[in-house]
Amino acid sequence: MGLQERIAHVQERIQAVCERNNLHADEVQIVAVTKYVSLAKTADVLDAGLMHLGENRWQNAQAKWEALHDRGVWHFIGHLQTNKVKDVIGKFQYIHSLDRLSLAKELEKKAAELDIRVNVFVQVNISGEESKYGLAAEEAPAFLESLQQMPHLNVVGLMTMAPEVEDAEQTRPVFRGLRELRDRLNELKLTEQPIQHLSMGMSGDFEIAIEEGATFVRLGSILVGKEED
Repeated sequence: MGLQERIAHVQERIQAVCERNNLHADEVQIVAVTKYVSLAKTADVLDAGLMHLGENRWQNAQAKWEALHDRGVWHFIGHLQTNKVKDVIGKFQYIHSLDRLSLAKELEKKAAELDIRVNVFVQVNISGEESKYGLAAEEAPAFLESLQQMPHLNVVGLMTMAPEVEDAEQTRPVFRGLRELRDRLNELKLTEQPIQHLSMGMSGDFEIAIEEGATFVRLGSILVGKEED
């Protein structure tokens, strides 16, 4: 199956899940995770009509960004080390992995220097797995209060990663937990604008994530594969 066919197949699945659940497919954005593929294949993804690209390390993304940055919307989806902020700031329109105050302070500092606002997702470890980054859900209100002092950070959403399980249905409580947390946080009015987006769901569980409110799904292997070519 070629790239165009895989994209069409995924879009059909998204359309179907939205129709079954009375949702709007145009409110679900596909972030094509290109971190494992070459510059040429990343260009193919853009040629095929997908705009959103997800990368998790600047050293892997740099050549792609330098060649293609004016063609796509770039999402930094990996764990971001504080000393790497200088590499990604101003290049990625969205950062999905804001998970600690030291990182927020560095993002704010660098964004202020560039006089830009950065769209950020606060990463929450809903599953509680020790192997995953992210705030505990109960830490989120105080964290958002701290971000109120950082005018160059625009909190657009929350992000989480579900456990790897054989039955995708087992991920539902994690995705539902993120949606419910977002709704509770919005009731507290801790952000300038209501938190809109939920970045959740990957190749094995994106349909469950959409049913639970995902607005950005991060899809790699099901779309572009993993082999460097």
